[in-house]
Amino acid sequence: MPVPSVAKLLTLLCLPLCAVAVAACGNTVSTSSFKGAQHEVAQTIANLQADATAAEEKKICANDVAASVVSRLGGKEGCEKAIKSQLAEVDSLEVSVQSVQIAADGSTATAHVTSTKAGRKRAGTVSLVKEGKSWKVSAVPVQ
Repeated sequence: MPVPSVAKLLTLLCLPLCAVAVAACGNTVSTSSFKGAQHEVAQTIANLQADATAAEEKKICANDVAASVVSRLGGKEGCEKAIKSQLAEVDSLEVSVQSVQIAADGSTATAHVTSTKAGRKRAGTVSLVKEGKSWKVSAVPVQ
């Protein structure tokens, strides 16, 4: 995944990033309306947002994005560098998970999200993959 896709991922998911001194300045992703595996998928997006808010590129690369994404970004160090660079460019945004679909085999999922940036709402789709017992973000289509 090229670096611009990482920027798209962060922008689409509306990861609020304020100055490091101002922690948790953005809204959190609500996961309460989802149950079971759908809740786990929505929680992955919430975790990604929280880690981005805290400027935790190490956590994002280790916990939130798929191993295939980390690999395409050049491994752990390449991922952390790319994410850090992209976090510096993300404004405060809002996101909500509208729906989650789990594939019949339970190995992939799609989350439909709505983001708000500068008062404009945008709909997007986030792809996730199951790695072990955890869901990880694997792709965000470029709009």
